[in-house]
Amino acid sequence: MSSRIRPDCISFGENSVPSRLREKMSQRFFVESPIAADRASLVGAETHHLSHVMRAGVGDEVTLFDGSGAEFTARVAKIGRSSVDLDVLSRHEIDRELPFEIVMGVALPKGDRQRWLIEKCVELGVTHVVPLQTARGVAQPVQHALERLRRTVIEASKQCGRNRLMTLTEPMPFNDYVASIPTESIGLIAHPAAPEHTPMHRLLAEVTPLAAYYLAIGPEGGFSNEETSVAASAQWQFVTLGPRILRIETAALALAAMIAGRGP
Repeated sequence: MSSRIRPDCISFGENSVPSRLREKMSQRFFVESPIAADRASLVGAETHHLSHVMRAGVGDEVTLFDGSGAEFTARVAKIGRSSVDLDVLSRHEIDRELPFEIVMGVALPKGDRQRWLIEKCVELGVTHVVPLQTARGVAQPVQHALERLRRTVIEASKQCGRNRLMTLTEPMPFNDYVASIPTESIGLIAHPAAPEHTPMHRLLAEVTPLAAYYLAIGPEGGFSNEETSVAASAQWQFVTLGPRILRIETAALALAAMIAGRGP
């Protein structure tokens, strides 16, 4: 191993990030209400992050975003027990979104794999995640679990710089999701067991850029025959990522990454 490798960049976790970069990433805060004037307030977890984790003080400057697509430079004016008041100094139109939509319909995996999947979908630029209710699905998220995952969306957006929040919808039956695909888009279902399927890289090479890509990723046991028949009838295209059997989150992120690669 080269002696030139800096020891503070080879460990894992937050402390592995050089301090100057960690500071920059941590200065982004999400405001729940649309910012329309020269004042804004942080509440809940964002108050705790600013005052207790970052130990910010009155007069410190931070970056705010409210999900509208813009960033705001603001100065801390008052720190309270449950909220932080800020003076908004300027607004910046900064677009870090893909020029098309990626809609990820996925039978969510179990446990912490859900959070990891949502976090990486945000980083890759996925527009919407739709938890699918499938015949063989085993992890149907309840409301409080969805709320935790929506908080993950905010945290991941703060880290990666997105100014629009990825939408995490309520769970949807697979058949309804398949039928919801609009025109000017394509439906791609990951199902390597299908008798006729196309390698994903080959399909993308043949398809012109579209306004939206709808993806369907099944549960560990795969889609049922009835579900694949429904998808075929709706003109969804069956794709594969190779001869290996992938876990839910691996297949979902591989497809998303390949499509995101068509953007800037």
